[in-house]
Amino acid sequence: MSEQKERKTLEERNQASDLERLRHSCAHVLAAAICRLWPQAQLAGGPSVENGFYYDVELDHRISTDDFAAIEAEMKKIVKENQTFVRETVTRQQALELAESGALGANGPRPEASRFKIDLLQDIPEDEEISIYRNGDFTDLCAGPHVGRTGNCKAFKVMSVASAFYKGDKTRPGLQRIYGTCFPNRTQLDEHLQRLEEAKRRDHRRVGKEMGLFAIDEAVGQGLILWKPKGALIRRSLQDFITEELDKLGYSQVYTPHIGKLDLYRTSGHFPYYQESQFAPIPERDTLERLCEENATCAELFNGLSTGSIEGYMLKPMNCPHHIKIYASDAHSYRDLPVRLAEFGTVYRWEQSGELGGMTRVRGFTQDDAHIFCTPDQLSNEIQQCLGIVKVILGTLGMKDYRVRLSLRDPSSDKYVGSPENWDKAEQALRDAAEWLGADYSEEEGEAAFYGPKIDFIVKDVIGREWQLGTVQVDYNLPERFDLHYTGSDNKPHRPVMVHRAPFGSMERFTGLLIEHFEGKFPTWLAPEQVRILPISDKVSETALAHRATLANAGVRVVADQSPDKIGAKIRNAQLDRVPYMLVLGQKEAEEGTVSVRHRDRGDLGSMPFEQFVSIVTQEIADRSISPMI
Repeated sequence: MSEQKERKTLEERNQASDLERLRHSCAHVLAAAICRLWPQAQLAGGPSVENGFYYDVELDHRISTDDFAAIEAEMKKIVKENQTFVRETVTRQQALELAESGALGANGPRPEASRFKIDLLQDIPEDEEISIYRNGDFTDLCAGPHVGRTGNCKAFKVMSVASAFYKGDKTRPGLQRIYGTCFPNRTQLDEHLQRLEEAKRRDHRRVGKEMGLFAIDEAVGQGLILWKPKGALIRRSLQDFITEELDKLGYSQVYTPHIGKLDLYRTSGHFPYYQESQFAPIPERDTLERLCEENATCAELFNGLSTGSIEGYMLKPMNCPHHIKIYASDAHSYRDLPVRLAEFGTVYRWEQSGELGGMTRVRGFTQDDAHIFCTPDQLSNEIQQCLGIVKVILGTLGMKDYRVRLSLRDPSSDKYVGSPENWDKAEQALRDAAEWLGADYSEEEGEAAFYGPKIDFIVKDVIGREWQLGTVQVDYNLPERFDLHYTGSDNKPHRPVMVHRAPFGSMERFTGLLIEHFEGKFPTWLAPEQVRILPISDKVSETALAHRATLANAGVRVVADQSPDKIGAKIRNAQLDRVPYMLVLGQKEAEEGTVSVRHRDRGDLGSMPFEQFVSIVTQEIADRSISPMI
């Protein structure tokens, strides 16, 4: 990494560290305020998190949004008191005595011991220093660091409350998690709150429902997306777009099943490495026999199944093992490589219900997946080609504000498979590719997949939020695990290198992002309905239908509004449906062969010959233009 990039990365880390320190300090202010309002509260922990902080509390009173004003008022008093954050190093026995007296996580001693703090003390290694922080009469077990005084925490807001379990364990006590946010000044806080309001307005779940793009039904299952016709049109347009690019680059389209034998994923390592995030496999036959020994109904059902029909299968968590088997089904020479296999393959992950969110966090999703099998000498060019695809996609969609993250292994962890030598080669190949790309990039140790390092594109949307999208991974390990080979120029077997790449990442998540990025106002080439013809009266209905046929034959997604509504209502409905172009058609336009053109965002564009409009709009669609061409 260049010296300039190193300096920039260090500055960003320092800024993040300062903000984290401020937010963690504000979490203590929140905790102190809660203890003033509800002295019986049992506090657990309160870290800083992305965009804010939280504190977990056990309390008989159910905190709601109605309590936020009182909490904030008490926090403001503590801020105004400008209390000093004082750090003290204590022995384990001293900390335990404070906790048993109820004084840890509290405004002084209480009748009841600080139960969660006693438990947290057990997690601190014997040789590790124990520290507490005091501000005013509030004392908490904390490693810090903090800002100097509570007066630094002026720009804050209590945001929400949610349920949580102590240490994230469902068998542990239930807690209330109070979220807040804090910024160095009021201006930054206000800007953040405005972004949140904008995000609510753009929420893909709301916009998607208004536009009829997708549905989620409990009868089908949480986290499983039902693509409605309009949403399917957007998805198809995206798939056609990337398929055109892949065809130019010599990719071959393949299809693979939605399930596979458990042993396939054992060999790849996805089971058991990602076992917790996968749908449970169908038990193997001997397991079912044991389960059914004492259950007559189960045994009867089991005996009715044909032998071997259900043993050891699971829903596909990844496409790569299937593509590997396609590669392995034929003999390959070095002259055949690279072999590039692409698939819109649906995979399944068991996400916790509390982590699901519309289209952006789901249990079944379709990846624009591809796997490249190449020689070591071809690796550099293949990575660059993959990065180029991502650049084309983001450039076409006008999403040019992005950074690149290089995710590397942690050498001290045993999570990663394969030899250090191969890891070094894979990481250096990606590092060289990131330099070639010319974009700002950072290196993050410990974020690699278990089988190889990766490059992720972190894209900033129109309101400043960051999303992880395209991914490119280099993999020396799965070819080893599956014993893949090709015949080299020396007529001997050699091991190919594998590249995993998914420019969109997931069709569901990417579409959800685009809905929010464009607020449903898609560029014409992506819009599910591109043109709506608005006849002023039934007298021009025949002309409207003829225009619709002409546009449809030209490949335009078009609707003629034949409703009895007045023209003002028809325009309003088209605006609400976010249709890019509206063609107002009256008697005069019908006689002259013209249309009055309106654009969703630009309003009235005037009158033009209908043939001219057809030429312009079809060109705009063919060019995949991000902006209207009229």
